[in-house]
Amino acid sequence: MSDSEPKIRIAPNSKEAEMMVLGCMLTNINSLNIAADALDDSAFYYTEHKIIFQALKGAYKSDKPADVHIICEELKRQDKLKAVGGPAYITSLAQYAGTSAYIEEYSQIVQDKSVLRRMINAAQIVEKNALDEPQNVLEVLDDAQQLFFKISQATNPNSGLLIKDILSGVKSESQLPYIKELEARQELFLQRGPDDGSITGIPTHLTDIDKMFNGLNNSNLMILAARPAMGKTALALNIAENVSFKSKVPVGIFSLEMSAEQLVHRIICSQSEVESNKIKTGSLNNHEFQRVVQSVGEMQKHVMVIDDQAGLKITDLRSRARRMKESYNIGFLVIDYLQLISGSGNNRNAENRQSEISEISRMLKNLARELNIPVLCLSQLSRKVEERPGHRPNLSDLRESGSIEQDADIVMFLLRREYYDANDKPGMAELIVAKNRHGGVGTVNLTYRKEIVRFANYTHLSYTPDDDLEAEKAFSQFMPA
Repeated sequence: MSDSEPKIRIAPNSKEAEMMVLGCMLTNINSLNIAADALDDSAFYYTEHKIIFQALKGAYKSDKPADVHIICEELKRQDKLKAVGGPAYITSLAQYAGTSAYIEEYSQIVQDKSVLRRMINAAQIVEKNALDEPQNVLEVLDDAQQLFFKISQATNPNSGLLIKDILSGVKSESQLPYIKELEARQELFLQRGPDDGSITGIPTHLTDIDKMFNGLNNSNLMILAARPAMGKTALALNIAENVSFKSKVPVGIFSLEMSAEQLVHRIICSQSEVESNKIKTGSLNNHEFQRVVQSVGEMQKHVMVIDDQAGLKITDLRSRARRMKESYNIGFLVIDYLQLISGSGNNRNAENRQSEISEISRMLKNLARELNIPVLCLSQLSRKVEERPGHRPNLSDLRESGSIEQDADIVMFLLRREYYDANDKPGMAELIVAKNRHGGVGTVNLTYRKEIVRFANYTHLSYTPDDDLEAEKAFSQFMPA
């Protein structure tokens, strides 16, 4: 073949990416869920891949498991097993599978190639219509625009919402007209007592926090930051306990630092109000033992899921969170903590860790919106706090990236002054709300019981001059005549 002869060009495709997607779907349940939700069979270029994907998506829709043997049996039932290359080819896909953490990237490659092919098909139709030299040129132009607009719509389905569709209930989350929803809220407000009438989100049962945030609201990414040993894990766990055990909302926890057993031990100490060392050593009296037994029995009635896999990538964490939502319908997610999460791998050539943290915080915000639940993520603060008089943190102290404060809806800092000076407000903690996208900022006082690692509502002491008179009367009877 001479150099002057035209080379045969084939439509854009990536056989390797298609094989990766199918292989991951065959070997990993999270990959099956993600790819089946993101793609359809038309995205695949090779016929055998379309057929295999259809079988996998059928298993996904039926909520059935899918592995090499099950898919082979299903294709055999459909008399399509030979058409895809038999069991040997399906087995080779499973062996070819890469890291399931990159399933979103593999799926995106397949989707991008599919869009390019659709663009080429549309361009060929436009070319044919134009070569026919039609009389009504504007009509052909309109048809061409429509073809590409359909591709754009399929690629970016969420192009915006009309305000009238939201107000009428057609595109609102509740599917109710706004006025009807407002009437329902008004009725509910009248039925509630004065204590919880203002809380519309999930209550944390820490009164001052609930008043400031109006409860934990869906789609919110909340950052709780503090220096080490300040008690941020304890506070996050206390909130998770209250949400799960008191509000009866299923809770998911990602613990990248502590094991599941260590977290459970902390929760038992908090719930039973028995000191940690006594439970560890077994030096309990009968009353304390009964409190532990009662707490353990009560905890088993509620749903709390702990994933203690260390060194998770953000893509892995998102996949596992989706699975938690599907399996347990979690309504609140805690992540401990942000700096221990690895990036997706897209920023390997980045100059520093900041771009990776930026990616992680952005994807956590997207996760909160996707699952439509509140997400509480813990974060470390830089050492600058230690050098500052008063040790009071601010937004610039968030470690490694300023994008955390940009992506978060709420940013909180935890400060226990007794950590630096044992005589400075012992047993008391301050929760400093530095950013609140949906409300005010300020400081919330909390009580901290170190022996059981528990935060509780802070009771303000009120004083009036009459208190001295009452005290004088009470002690007068003990004074000599």
